[in-house]
Amino acid sequence: MDNDRIVQLELSFLSGSVYDRKLALDELAKCPSDIVVPILQRLTASSDFLCRRFAVMGLGNHLTDESFQVLTDLLAKEHDDNVLAEIADTLFGFGDRALPLLRDLFVRNQNWLIRQTIISIFMDSDREDILLEIIRQALLDPTQTIRETAILALGQLLNGQYEEESLDLLTELANAEVWCDRWRTATVLSKSSNPRAKLLLAKLRQDENHSVVAAALEADLP
Repeated sequence: MDNDRIVQLELSFLSGSVYDRKLALDELAKCPSDIVVPILQRLTASSDFLCRRFAVMGLGNHLTDESFQVLTDLLAKEHDDNVLAEIADTLFGFGDRALPLLRDLFVRNQNWLIRQTIISIFMDSDREDILLEIIRQALLDPTQTIRETAILALGQLLNGQYEEESLDLLTELANAEVWCDRWRTATVLSKSSNPRAKLLLAKLRQDENHSVVAAALEADLP
């Protein structure tokens, strides 16, 4: 890639339309990492959050030690939650070495988008221990959507080594004051054949809220 083309692509990232930026992203994905990563690193310093977000996406096309370091550094510097969520999503492509960074980001950042992104990431990973850890924290989140996402994530653990711990949490949630929490709990329990889950569902079928009752009754459907 010659210098003129590099300049054109950087300009597309800095001031182009979303379509132009996407085209530039696709072109850079096909170029050598040793050329592209320094370009994208420069772009992560732009004042335009959308430019920074596209640059982060571009780094995900080059899974090298250099791009991993750029993303790691960005975790400490970036302040836009949309960009941070993109960083989290991109870091997942680097495998196990990224997971402690994502767990730490979840702990220190309360933004709903970031937290939901990270919960979803760990649902797709094989680290059920970390998933359970962040679920416990998410259940204390004041944002209803975060709690509901965490409850649904417990369904990932009902057939594994953390089944009993998950059922302990679901037992507490079956008595939650907020009906949406009980509703999501019934949804998760309806997928389980565990006797403890069956007992909790029997209780939730007597719930005062009709949505909770309907979700609990789904376990009986063929």
